[in-house]
Amino acid sequence: MRKIVDYRKILGVDKNAELQELKTVYRSLMKNWHPDKFTESEESKLEAEEKSKTIIEAYHFLVSIASETRLQTLEDYKLTTTTSGIADFEFKNQILTVSFADGSIYEYFDVPKAVYVKLINADSPGRFARRHIYNNYIYRSTSKLVATA
Repeated sequence: MRKIVDYRKILGVDKNAELQELKTVYRSLMKNWHPDKFTESEESKLEAEEKSKTIIEAYHFLVSIASETRLQTLEDYKLTTTTSGIADFEFKNQILTVSFADGSIYEYFDVPKAVYVKLINADSPGRFARRHIYNNYIYRSTSKLVATA
């Protein structure tokens, strides 16, 4: 996916980068691009602010799809995808966003339009997603509603 490739390029890491490497690279880049270091002109300070925002966005995104992050949340993910029904789904720019009945929302990246069309036309979208989507694409959690008692 273009977004993933672009974010890796911004941080200068490859697809096998682990969390510790992401953190080290992120801190180094933020030291170099922190807006407080650019006091000579307003233009350079604004440029540094934009660059630092981009670095922060790239870091948080890559951390959210890192294999270590997904491994930490694997039990919750399995519970959601096996026991909770699909409440809604949306497809845009090869990103499939699935909202589950338990309040979890996951984004799946690089999903071909043909797979999305099959999901729409499936007799059971949940069964189709379990077989063809959940374990076949890079995903990340975008939110989880907190249950209140």
